Order: sequence, then structure tokens, then C-alpha cells
Amino acid sequence: MSAAQKDSKLIFAPASSPSTQQADQYTKNSLSRTQLSPSPFTQFHTWFTHATASSVHQPETVCFSTCHLPSGSVSSRYVYLKELDARGFVIYSNWATSRKASDVKSNPRASLAFWWHEVERQVRVEGKVERLSEGESQAYFDLRARGSRIGAWASEQSCVLKEEDGGREVLERRVREVEERFEGKEEIPVPGFWGGLRVVPEMVEFWQGRESRLHDRFRYEWDEEKGEWRIERLSP
Repeated sequence: MSAAQKDSKLIFAPASSPSTQQADQYTKNSLSRTQLSPSPFTQFHTWFTHATASSVHQPETVCFSTCHLPSGSVSSRYVYLKELDARGFVIYSNWATSRKASDVKSNPRASLAFWWHEVERQVRVEGKVERLSEGESQAYFDLRARGSRIGAWASEQSCVLKEEDGGREVLERRVREVEERFEGKEEIPVPGFWGGLRVVPEMVEFWQGRESRLHDRFRYEWDEEKGEWRIERLSP
């Protein structure tokens, strides 16, 4: 590539070391079929526990992606995994005004992607989504800091805050109004538009970084006919 071509690019071949344009090599671990649990839920729990023990920063952080139909427009955002149960992976959010709310209303499917740099691992999840019950959502909502519970009521997530109307002051005014509404009350009900969403997996992939980009990849796919998970190694 010529110097002129390089100069035309805002970013080209970034690397963690200024002395090279080559990507980092992953050498910490390997993954074989014999190491895997028959269940992706158990396997995820094993990896999540290891990530926590290895001081991965906020291993519950996950990229949650949705797709709106019929446009096919895809959107992604980072959220926190808050639960893993026998059915799937649970996140919490606003399901009335947010972009993801609109997406899952038109297309009740989603994907999750975890990246744990410290252990050179990632996990991908794809599947259908389902809302949690009000009771289940309330159980988690009660654990949130009071300010976060107030904020859930006050924020019309993803709606425009027009600068000519006051911008952030509009949000802060709503917060004050909700604070007044629940003043002196420790128990705050979960908003009907807010709560848990479970991604019920049909596919889960476990990815272990390896040297020379020859990563170890294993995919779990649910076999409806056999009622069990099929596990296959994928080429990197």
C-alpha cells in the first residue's frame, strides 16, 4: 500500500503495540471437545466463573443485538447479563420506547456476544426472546439502587430530548417528579414498560483464542427432534 493510500485512511491495521501493525497473538488457553459440558448453560457457567476468578472486568457486560423487520436494520448495544437460568440468558431494560423494544416487537429474536479479553474468550448466543413476568422483574427491580429505580420510571429511553425544550433539564425534571411521587416509600413498583427479557438459545458458540488466528470454536445447536444439544467444532 502506498503512503498516499495509507494517509487516506483514518485507521489502518491498529495494534496494541506501536512497534508493530500485527494483531496480538492469543496463547493463554486451548479448548477441546472433551473439556465441554453436554449443556451450554453449564459450560457458560463454568466459563463465567473462571472469568470472574480471573479478574475479567465486568464479565456480565454483553453486546445485545436485534433486527427490525421488515427493514432488516440491525442495532447493537451493551447491557448487563443479570440472570442465567434453565431457559436462557436474562437482561433488563425499557420495552416501550427503546430501539430494542421496537426491534423485538417486530422480530422476537436476538443475539448476545460476550468478550473476555483477560482470558482470550468469547461466547455468542442466538435465539428467540420472551418477556419475564411482572413478579420476576419486580424481584430484580427491588435489588437496584433507588436512583436507578427512579430513573427507570423517569426516562423515556431513546426518545429525543430537544435542546430547545431544555435538553437534559427535561430528563432531570422528570426525575424530580418521580422522586416526589415516591417520596418516603422504599418499595417502588416496577414500571409496566420495564423488565426482564430472556434470550432462549438455539445456538451458543464458545470461542477460545489461539495463536496465528487458529482459534478453537465449538457450537452448540439445539436438536428439536432428539431433544438434545448437538456440539460441533468449527473452523476458525
